Amino acid sequence: MTKKFFLAPIKAYQYFSRLMPGKCRYYPTCSEYATWQFETTNPLSASVNSTLRILRCNQFFAGGIDYPIISYKPPKFSLKKSNLNNNYGKIDIKYWLVPKDKRHYYVLKDFDWK
Repeated sequence: MTKKFFLAPIKAYQYFSRLMPGKCRYYPTCSEYATWQFETTNPLSASVNSTLRILRCNQFFAGGIDYPIISYKPPKFSLKKSNLNNNYGKIDIKYWLVPKDKRHYYVLKDFDWK
């Protein structure tokens, strides 16, 4: 419920911004970055990180690739959970977590996700 509350204005902005030429200096765009943040972290952390990203999106910063970084502690591996595909069918993956260090991960969106 709270995700939808925070994502609605972002989706509205993305809808209307398609009418204008792209101006974001980063990949993913600032609005996409905010969407990924709100879908993967708590609202307070996502708000702070998204605001800082928008403040960096100007001519004083070089821009480039800037994926969201989240803190995450992966669950312990269990042999019981290793047969998830056999028990539940194909698992849809929306985001990939790429390790940065022991507790921090880059968030990458899966291109095949619909």
